[in-house]
Amino acid sequence: MKKPDECADLAEVRMEIDRIDRDVIAALGERFQYVKAAAKFKRSRDEVAAPERVNAMLEQRRKWAAEAGLHPDVVERIYRELVSYFVAEEQQEFGTIRHQS
Repeated sequence: MKKPDECADLAEVRMEIDRIDRDVIAALGERFQYVKAAAKFKRSRDEVAAPERVNAMLEQRRKWAAEAGLHPDVVERIYRELVSYFVAEEQQEFGTIRHQS
């Protein structure tokens, strides 16, 4: 792992970006496992959607984005897409759990 200013050429920069992207994707996969686990604690599809939680989470991610020097609007768009996917998957998991009960 090199810091950006330690990279000797573009190939090293790209290699580090690829490493980070692998880590980001692995973290998203881990997050997905928690999303699916959350389904077993929810009593209804409305609780799965949890719009109040989503709004609070997005506001926190906007703050974290600004602290990291990123544009909050861009990070919010990314998270809205991600959350949309995860909620759909959690809805499916919720349905599976309810059918097994």
